[in-house]
Amino acid sequence: MKYLVSLTDPVYDPAAPLSRLDAWFLQFIQDKRDLPFVYLILEITATLLPLAGLLFVPGLSAAWWWGTFGLYLLLTTFYFKGPFGLMLHCTSHRILFKKKYSRLNHYIPWVIGPLFGQTPETYFTHHLGMHHPENNLPDDESSTMYYQRDSVASFGRYLADFFLLGIPKLVLYFGRTSKPKLRFRLLRGEVVYLVACLGLAFVNLPATLAVLVLPVVVTRAVMMLGNWSQHAFIDSADPGNCYTNSVTCINTKYNHKCWNDGYHISHHLKPALHWTEHPAHFQTNLDQYTHHQAVVFDGIHFLHIFAFLMTRRYDLLARHFVNLGEQYQSEAEVVAFLKSRTRRIARLAPPVAVAA
Repeated sequence: MKYLVSLTDPVYDPAAPLSRLDAWFLQFIQDKRDLPFVYLILEITATLLPLAGLLFVPGLSAAWWWGTFGLYLLLTTFYFKGPFGLMLHCTSHRILFKKKYSRLNHYIPWVIGPLFGQTPETYFTHHLGMHHPENNLPDDESSTMYYQRDSVASFGRYLADFFLLGIPKLVLYFGRTSKPKLRFRLLRGEVVYLVACLGLAFVNLPATLAVLVLPVVVTRAVMMLGNWSQHAFIDSADPGNCYTNSVTCINTKYNHKCWNDGYHISHHLKPALHWTEHPAHFQTNLDQYTHHQAVVFDGIHFLHIFAFLMTRRYDLLARHFVNLGEQYQSEAEVVAFLKSRTRRIARLAPPVAVAA
């Protein structure tokens, strides 16, 4: 069990010096605090696009192909995946490029996104079109409410449901909630991706599997793992309360690498809040976090949470749990509290019509 100390997570420093190149890039983007995204885009473009192209070169020797694929896999899965995924998240909530250069805003989801298994428009439509409006409640098709959230078997069912029915359910959701534009964007992106995979498979099947197909499998599994961990601890008496259906992770290297993604409670409270402002928002609203018994961890992030839940190592979760307001007297109390928040919430039966 931990007690709140000073935060080490990244914030914007207006006094930080800017290079000439920085100043030149600022003319294109809406918020100067997003300058790191420009450099991340350039790094990805300069490395992954050439590697992906090389994998499609006909007649490339097996040794060169597998060497290139190994490097490509290393960069996409272990080096760039987290920063890119959360850049996509941030730029979905807050447009990166100015209106004058608005076409550049398609570059992330349509050009480099597929290299990371993000089919065009799917993330945006799912995340902003459904997940945030429904806030992990029953109409959120990716809700964790109805699963036992420390169970491997339950997560397996959750993951299988998303892989097999995630897109159809999202299409039906947009129809049910009268969001035809989002439904069109979703289907357009999925169809373009599938057609591209089919066409490129005739050009070079191994390269297509490596560049476009395998990343989708990995990314969608990772995204569901993340959503599961972010919404693992839910107060069944108040599941729509952002303080009691989400998690915050502070003082972790993950927040430096992935743009303060650990602050999931404040993100649901204020989805458009800039990533550099989350630490200040957390500190300003500490009394609300304490009042609602929000789940806050120090020094771990969502992958740790997932691993500890799947192995039921509540002792490790309790060790990193932040005792806000000193409400808990022992780690045993914290363990009991956390277990109460991971229990499956039973579905309510629909009301039965009574004949007049």
